[in-house]
Amino acid sequence: MTPPAARAPRGARGDLFDPQCPTRRLLDRIGTKWTSMAVKVLAEGSPQEVRFAELQRRMTGVSQKMLSVTLRGLTRDGLVDRRVEPTVPPRVYYRLTPLGLSLEGPLAAVRAWAEEHMAEIDRANALAQEGAVDD
Repeated sequence: MTPPAARAPRGARGDLFDPQCPTRRLLDRIGTKWTSMAVKVLAEGSPQEVRFAELQRRMTGVSQKMLSVTLRGLTRDGLVDRRVEPTVPPRVYYRLTPLGLSLEGPLAAVRAWAEEHMAEIDRANALAQEGAVDD
């Protein structure tokens, strides 16, 4: 449970530089590769729901546990809706809420930037490694 002092009043803007601001927690959640991938897959399926197994299949490399943790957090934050069909085994479906769908544009821009500049980042890392060896 979030302490009352750490909750932003409705409609208030956060302050990333305030150590008590919940903006930091939110950025930790939305800044992960798994969140970015999940939002992309769910946005591509929107407005249809996507099953857990389909998400896991599309998100190469994600473990069942990590996908569960990611989806639980996104659901708790109101970015994703979860629906369970009471079958054996249960079928679990996910879809973006309108708030979650509004996150796809900014995340798409970050993904595009990363894809465009990855070679430059790799070169900078290689140079930094060479410099660390020379020190």
